[in-house]
Amino acid sequence: MRKYWNIRLQAIALVSMAVFLMSSAAVPTGLHYVSGTVAGVTEDSVATDSAVQDTVIAEPNLLWPIDVQSRLDVLLRSDMLRTSTVGLMVYDLTADSVIFKYNEKQLMRPASTLKMMVAVAALDRLGDGYEYETGLYMTGEVTDSVLDGDLYCKGGFDPVFGQRDLSAFVDSVRSLGVDTIRGNLYADLSMKDVDRLGEGWCWDDDNPVLTPLLINGKDGFVEEFKSRLHRAGITVEGEVKEARTPSDAIRKCTVKRAVKDILPRMMKKSDNLYSESLFYHLAASRVHSATVTAKDGRRMMNRLIEKLGYDASDYYIADGSGLSLYNYVSPELEVAFLKYAYRHDRIYVPLYASMPIAGMDGTLDDRMRRGYARGNVHAKTGTVTGVSGLAGYCTAANGHVLCFSIINMGIRHASSGRRFQDSVCEALCRP
Repeated sequence: MRKYWNIRLQAIALVSMAVFLMSSAAVPTGLHYVSGTVAGVTEDSVATDSAVQDTVIAEPNLLWPIDVQSRLDVLLRSDMLRTSTVGLMVYDLTADSVIFKYNEKQLMRPASTLKMMVAVAALDRLGDGYEYETGLYMTGEVTDSVLDGDLYCKGGFDPVFGQRDLSAFVDSVRSLGVDTIRGNLYADLSMKDVDRLGEGWCWDDDNPVLTPLLINGKDGFVEEFKSRLHRAGITVEGEVKEARTPSDAIRKCTVKRAVKDILPRMMKKSDNLYSESLFYHLAASRVHSATVTAKDGRRMMNRLIEKLGYDASDYYIADGSGLSLYNYVSPELEVAFLKYAYRHDRIYVPLYASMPIAGMDGTLDDRMRRGYARGNVHAKTGTVTGVSGLAGYCTAANGHVLCFSIINMGIRHASSGRRFQDSVCEALCRP
């Protein structure tokens, strides 16, 4: 009897080894878009998106998502979640399948992870070569070193515009050979409406001023221009006022800035002003009038949401930075934006390059400094009172590219949400 069982055990061992060798010889690489199901993963765990149908890779050796699911299940038992909630979705872009989802359809405040969505929409609509323009215009004529006319500074909502750029304006006036301006200096703020704060912003937050004419990210552009002209020996006899640039005004100088110059600080440093400026340029691409509003930006965001197969009325985007308490999206929607970006190089390449890198730079420089997530996770952070989020990309140990969205809501301390997100990322990256 003992001899019988020994022979049987040896046979079982040989069969097990053969199965192992067969599975090890076919590790999936590259992109696969094949219908089927993942072995060992329940139908619910790989359910396709509700609005956009995704195929699921049919490779029986793809067992690693089960390990990821068990790791994430453990994290979801955290004591923190007794008094708060989390929405989470992880998508395998290489296998084109959902790996994990939890409260993924819940409406939640995205905080600054909304900047990722704005970046995707802007890159899709405008491209990274689209240019902001801030212009200097002149009316009247120059006689005997005197300009008998006015100067107009036309704002293009360039958050980067600084002293060096203003020097170009001053130099263009000096090139006219004038030492006196018998007219006014005008600020043309007609690009956007008069609202200087976003809808749903808290009055006691450190909010940017939403004006299209900025110097070093601050108000007071024309006053600074007048001061610089005075230092250059040019006297302005008139006043500083606001007005739209006349159609017959002559352009004397233009400072241009491309979207690709805006994205790095907007994403890595989570700069609210930079993101709002991009949001309003996205809005300007929709309307034919000279003046745009946040509502125009919202409509452009909704257009992409509908394009991805979702009902835009289920969500609300109030601003371009994520500061508003009125913003509501879902982890599923954020993942849809990340998926869309990944499938279009013109969006993905600049987006990925602009994202903070775990343990290395931006708002992730002091997070995930050790472990498999370091240098691997490229993601946008988000924090407002009671909310912490993280949305981006990472590469799993088997070489598959993943995208994910994690939103923690109802947390007393943002640090607890960040620790949870870091643990999720490590679970996704480690073997």
